[in-house]
Amino acid sequence: MTSVTPLPVTRFLTGITTTGTPHLGNFVGSIRPSVAASRLPGVQSFYFLADYHALIKCDEPARIQRSTMEIAASWLAAGLDPERVVFYRQSDIPEIPELTWLLTCVTGKGVLNRAHAYKASVDKNEAAGNDPDADVTAGLFMYPVLMGADILMFKTHKVPVGRDQIQHIEMARDMAQRFNHLYGERLVLPEAVIEESVALLPGLDGRKMSKSYDNTIPLFAPREPLRKLIGSILTDSRAPGEPKEVEGSALFQIYQAFASAAETEALRKAYAEGISWGDAKQLLFERIDQEVAPMRERYHALMANPEEMERVLLAGARKARELATPFMAELRQAVGLRNLGAAATTGKAKAAKAAAPAFKQYREKDGQFYFKLLSADAKVLLQSKGFDSPREAAQTIAGLQKAGAGALSSLGDQVTLGDGAAEAEVIAALQHFSDS
Repeated sequence: MTSVTPLPVTRFLTGITTTGTPHLGNFVGSIRPSVAASRLPGVQSFYFLADYHALIKCDEPARIQRSTMEIAASWLAAGLDPERVVFYRQSDIPEIPELTWLLTCVTGKGVLNRAHAYKASVDKNEAAGNDPDADVTAGLFMYPVLMGADILMFKTHKVPVGRDQIQHIEMARDMAQRFNHLYGERLVLPEAVIEESVALLPGLDGRKMSKSYDNTIPLFAPREPLRKLIGSILTDSRAPGEPKEVEGSALFQIYQAFASAAETEALRKAYAEGISWGDAKQLLFERIDQEVAPMRERYHALMANPEEMERVLLAGARKARELATPFMAELRQAVGLRNLGAAATTGKAKAAKAAAPAFKQYREKDGQFYFKLLSADAKVLLQSKGFDSPREAAQTIAGLQKAGAGALSSLGDQVTLGDGAAEAEVIAALQHFSDS
């Protein structure tokens, strides 16, 4: 019967910050591809609600709580199976902030100075004539380290992100490399995974769909509000019948993120033939609602049952900590945060080992190889004659260790008692090896 070698497990990890209602950009850029990845063979997926990250951006507790519920319900409604994956809330894993501190201690400030979010804040302040670090919290500055801990805690291989997040993955790799250089190969270097066509989904105004720009389309907006939001997508002034460009069209890019290749090509042709913006928006509405409507009912049922979502998240946290707790113990040991009693015990064991009888093999100036048996207090109990090769000397030592005093008579003049050594001492020392 032919044995089958199991495929290596690839770990995917993704999270969404709990500061707002999930929108179409979150769905096509993160939720949908990650849920699809979780169903692949040889994949272990981790999904988390990034509520620690939310504290950097939001000081409204009720909003963070509401957003946590909405995002959890969105993941589950989109088909995430909590039995198949590890689905948890970031703040339920205390090992993550602990790892953040370990990474902080190996991450150069110069690296963090180059983080996009921090640089954007500095540039904005300087343009306004303010102090460069005005209103910049340490949380904002340290954001990439916390993200690095999220990723590295679970030895993640692949991280689905938008193109604007690639820098954070690169920084996590830098942190892992630095840590590994200092403390041994313990952290896995992650890689970014990007779907080029949907990495940066445009919003209502053509800019990246983002809560920061208030230009989002909520993922589970009811039908009529969804229709109205799509109707407000910014377009140009070209009239019906006038050919239109797909390049730079937010409406076309959003449609492409939901449609098949054939549907996308049909709309491209319709653009060239002068489809009206109203008809194009109606096509987009129908295409989005076709995909979202089956999930919408499940979403609202979950939102009406927060206790069930809490149960699911706590169960996921237990699964996550089964991995995080022992790994954090390993990392603590690596950096020297150790049990002093265990260190003393280890030291005593080493001392006891050092105080035991021992064979010492060496080479003299005559080119011959010798060994001697030393007592616990370094007294020479046995001294060998010369051997032509180190292998012969090693084989003789092995015979003595295995057979003990019984091998002495067969060695003849190959070994002699050390000065002042008694045969009883030699027998006792050899017994130590045969008992080990």
